[in-house]
Amino acid sequence: MPELPDIVTYLHALRERIVGKTLLKIQVRSPFLVRTVEPDLMTLQGRTVQDISRIGKRIVWHFDDELLLVFHLMIAGRFHLKKPGTLPKGKIDLAAFSFEDFTLMLTEASQKKRASLHVLKGRAALEQQDRGGLEP
Repeated sequence: MPELPDIVTYLHALRERIVGKTLLKIQVRSPFLVRTVEPDLMTLQGRTVQDISRIGKRIVWHFDDELLLVFHLMIAGRFHLKKPGTLPKGKIDLAAFSFEDFTLMLTEASQKKRASLHVLKGRAALEQQDRGGLEP
């Protein structure tokens, strides 16, 4: 699992690039990535990322209407900036999140595919993702 400094680095880099930007399209290549059914992942298309944060070692994208996209990268999950319109087609590509100027590719270089993605609504649902423990 990426350690906390990695997560904080992702937050810093992503905040500059996606906050205030509209998520134009989501393409999921791996059916095992999305772990929730409601709200539907595709309802986030066309919405603007309002903020990003973390809960433990999970990265959270905040949208309007209290919708949240929660990424758990696990040990081999990574984000990669790609050219606009890039599709998830490589062996390790799990999903692509298209913005106007780039595509953010979620990859996992592991055969076990443990990374997960949750679509949640509201603070209470987000708090259920908190596994507790010490906060450094």
